[in-house]
Amino acid sequence: MRTWRQVLSSAAGSVDYGALTAIRARTSRGHASALRMGAEQRLHALAHVHDAYASALGSGPEAFFPEPGPAAPTLREVRKGVIDAQWPSLYTPFLDEVAAKAMANVANRTAYARLFLGPTRNPRPAVIAVHGYMQGGHWLVEEMRWPITGLMRRGLDVALPVLPAHGPRAGNRRGAPNFPSADPRLTNEGFRQAVTDIVSLARWLRERGAPHVGIMGVSLGGYTSALVATVSLAIDFVMPMIPLASVADFARAQGRLGAGLSANAQHEALERANWIASPLARPLRISPSRALVVAAEHDRITPVSHAERIARHFACELMTIPGGHLLQLGRANAFRSLLGMLERHRII
Repeated sequence: MRTWRQVLSSAAGSVDYGALTAIRARTSRGHASALRMGAEQRLHALAHVHDAYASALGSGPEAFFPEPGPAAPTLREVRKGVIDAQWPSLYTPFLDEVAAKAMANVANRTAYARLFLGPTRNPRPAVIAVHGYMQGGHWLVEEMRWPITGLMRRGLDVALPVLPAHGPRAGNRRGAPNFPSADPRLTNEGFRQAVTDIVSLARWLRERGAPHVGIMGVSLGGYTSALVATVSLAIDFVMPMIPLASVADFARAQGRLGAGLSANAQHEALERANWIASPLARPLRISPSRALVVAAEHDRITPVSHAERIARHFACELMTIPGGHLLQLGRANAFRSLLGMLERHRII
């Protein structure tokens, strides 16, 4: 006989189906255009994308993710201890062929974060918490999602950055953010910008006095947090929650790659096309003991298999909590495990 917790956890997974339907509807236009190309055309196009980034694949992470300088933010106090920051994004496009498209949205050239900071006279470690798809910049939602009061009570400052093309960075666009994109080149460029903005924020937090800076994220933010931990030395700990691990895995699960042998070939080609910006492409740059990956057992959007891929690649602990992607019933346990990890390493 199932317990009430198991019933609720399973029901939470059902909620994800409604969200998937909304995501499909809001992103259908770009993906329908890609599907019209035909399988052979798509394979050829994806091979071109892989080749376009190949020069950076054989080198260190700095070949595609150069270490930026610290952000130089303009700060505006929202209320005591809460500050909104914005600064010019230090991102530059890697591929000339998509540079104009990547820079077309003027609003996206500015990076944003909401900061929850303790006094500078007593520097504290900081954690950067990265939102999921379509959530960024909605501060009320983000403040409810993250246990900011509890984290600050335990001695952590908290920073909530906005991913490219989200929230105030969307400009005049309506509907779903165009990052990630149906064009894998723009997806790669979006992750290059996300990493640049987050690392420049991390370096500013260090410059301000933070002795340690870590990162955590949910869903798309989980992918981004894992990626940052493989390409930058500015991060001391990482916790991807219910993370996306592979754009290709997600596309295949949503039926966007067709069926049969053609779908398998397209999956492999899409994985290769996005490999330059994959958290699975490079080793973790911190000790695995400072990494924790969290999955939700009934997640229907980024299933447990995504978290398993990242945890296996990082050779770190995988924690599975009850619930689904949107309703994670064991969130408090995950944050307690994070704090326990930080205590063991004397970060807090």
